Amino acid sequence: MDINKKLAEEFKLRQEQVDNTVTLIDEGKTIPFIARYRKELTGSLDDQILRELNDRLTYLRNLENRKNEVSSSIEEQGKLTEEISEALEKAVTLVEVEDIYRPFKPKRKTRASVARDKGLEPLAEFIIEQNIDSDPESEAEKYINSEKEIETADAALQGAMDIIAEDISDNAELRKKIRALYEKAAKIESRATDEEAETVYQNYYEFSEGVSRVAGHRILALDRGEKEGALKVSVVIDEEFCFSVAEKMFVKNNSRCGELVKTAAQDSCKRLIMPSVEREIRSELTAKAAEGAIKVFSSNLRQLLLQPPVKNQITLGFDPGYSHGCKMAVVDSTGKVLDSAIVYPTFRKDKDNAAKAKIKAIIEKNGVTAIAIGNGTASRESEALIAEILHEIPQKVSYMVVSEAGASVYSASKLAAEEFPEFDVSIRGAISIARRLQDPLAELVKIDPKAIGVGQYQHDMPKARMNEALCGVVEDCVNSVGVDLNTASHSLLSYISGINGTVAKNIVSYREENGAFTDRKQLLKVPKLGKKAFEQCAGFLRVRDGKNPLDNTAVHPESYEAAKGLMEQCGFKLTDIGTSEMGKIKDTVNQRGRKSVCEKLGIGVPTLTDIIEELQKPGRDPRDELPTPLMRSGDIMEIKDLFYNLPARLKFLKSSSTEFSYIQELVQSIALAHPQCSLELKKNGKQALKTSGQNNLLQTIKEVYSADVVSNLKEVFKTDQLSNLKISGYVSTPDYTRSSKKSYHIYIN
Repeated sequence: MDINKKLAEEFKLRQEQVDNTVTLIDEGKTIPFIARYRKELTGSLDDQILRELNDRLTYLRNLENRKNEVSSSIEEQGKLTEEISEALEKAVTLVEVEDIYRPFKPKRKTRASVARDKGLEPLAEFIIEQNIDSDPESEAEKYINSEKEIETADAALQGAMDIIAEDISDNAELRKKIRALYEKAAKIESRATDEEAETVYQNYYEFSEGVSRVAGHRILALDRGEKEGALKVSVVIDEEFCFSVAEKMFVKNNSRCGELVKTAAQDSCKRLIMPSVEREIRSELTAKAAEGAIKVFSSNLRQLLLQPPVKNQITLGFDPGYSHGCKMAVVDSTGKVLDSAIVYPTFRKDKDNAAKAKIKAIIEKNGVTAIAIGNGTASRESEALIAEILHEIPQKVSYMVVSEAGASVYSASKLAAEEFPEFDVSIRGAISIARRLQDPLAELVKIDPKAIGVGQYQHDMPKARMNEALCGVVEDCVNSVGVDLNTASHSLLSYISGINGTVAKNIVSYREENGAFTDRKQLLKVPKLGKKAFEQCAGFLRVRDGKNPLDNTAVHPESYEAAKGLMEQCGFKLTDIGTSEMGKIKDTVNQRGRKSVCEKLGIGVPTLTDIIEELQKPGRDPRDELPTPLMRSGDIMEIKDLFYNLPARLKFLKSSSTEFSYIQELVQSIALAHPQCSLELKKNGKQALKTSGQNNLLQTIKEVYSADVVSNLKEVFKTDQLSNLKISGYVSTPDYTRSSKKSYHIYIN
């Protein structure tokens, strides 16, 4: 099999792309490095496609290796034929290869092997020929032998049929057909082991669904239920379908021998083939479901890791709790711990004055500007408490609820103990929560991805495959963002392309002994970091305020000369990197022609594009292009707050919306806050309904809400009247009778 050709067909890529990519992988280049710095060779394939291609490459190579092993084994037995060689060549899955090898495998003791040992194989061959005039009973009498425990002709026939059944079972073509039949027509069913028991698997106590249609999450649920002893799971099919397929292949006629072969074929299907295929189908369904779950897990993990950071904030990490109190830790904008404390609020109004005073004091003392609240136990009550405090203090502080998944795992880990030996385990959790808000990626890489808990049935997944996939996601995320060489922890550095855990620790040790790095080339002085590792990692490591401005970009050192040549051609200097002047370089290159510039510099267009982007925005973080995290101030905690806090919301809307849109927001908020109030907004007189009277907006709201709300609205709008708008609707009493409706129609002139 031409593996590269098959990959090109499956992934719909040019042959050149696949050949180059496979060569790079074989040279030991990492996926992030190939995706970022070898775009000309790969045709700009992204990291996800490269990983899928690499996985498929590994499978196909394993398939070829197994074919060679099977071929050699059969040849050693002197049984290799052209037909077997051709079948092996055409096999496209490991299952097909194993089916071909099945007849030649060394077998454990079976009914057929016992019959062979008794010398009944010639009788089996006599029967399988199915001559019309043959008398199998008479032939069987020749094999009666007390020494071999063959006392009767029927015993001889039974032994011969066992041999025929096993030979039929070993037929690769039959297995392939029956497996296809299962995939098309079989159903997976489950029943309760105890119908009276109340378990989480009650939805599966009487479950049945086609194998071809069953969802992956159901397979995982069935597997877990079976493992825990709550369910009995089976794959069922009408056995007559399987019998007919086997009989069509092996029964030649209706003779007495033909009847025996038919019986043997049915026995082979029921006793040997169907249970084996059922296990294969179950295994295949589980593998597909697991792969799907791992993909979901990976996707969720990627989004979690690439959350935009909240930069330049002094952050209070708040780890909620009840009896053990709420743990607090303050970290500065670089993640350094400034202060810590524990408070024991009761979460009852007017009884938390001491706790609130302590929280206010720590906010004022450290100049806290942001609060990260863990989403675990007592999170909701803690959020309400923090919201109250923010309304009572003069400082402008906002908060955000962050996931604390894995925080306890990290706080009790050896890494946390090394990083914060002076702090208690509980305080380390609060530190982690604070840092997760500041830089989710840098903090979450310290935790085993499985402990973050962003997938389904993660504990049931194949550990090796799960670890490989999740570590790949973390690696892609870390390398796409880049790392500050002078501040990154060894946990973060270990995910950089070409750097393992040992080298990462060596980098940190070198930094502590020799001071901050001022040049990427200094990496070559780090123990165990050679030229190959430098080639892989250099482009992903940033040196801020170093000797060479290019060291703070994602431009690889191998392209420094090209970058300098580009700036010279366009009239720029190294000191112009990142300035507003450098914003003109793209237009200058376009005027000169990208291909022409590339030819002079000796680089490809993708590399040129990347260099231009880096010169314009050195050290850029792709997370900065995502929507910023939504920080809260505690204004809206309940549905009613949608209306009572409306002035602040309208001020926000007024800055970015038309007059009509924020009046529409007002109407929607009234409807939400007052369930019995139905309102409709009409724009311009053309859409106006007939009116029974005239009034203004504020007067109408006054009929439903208090005067202080009206005065707040006056403050927002600075007027009692708004132009070209009409609100119409009614307020009715709970019985909803026509006579109870209080109608109003309002013109805004």
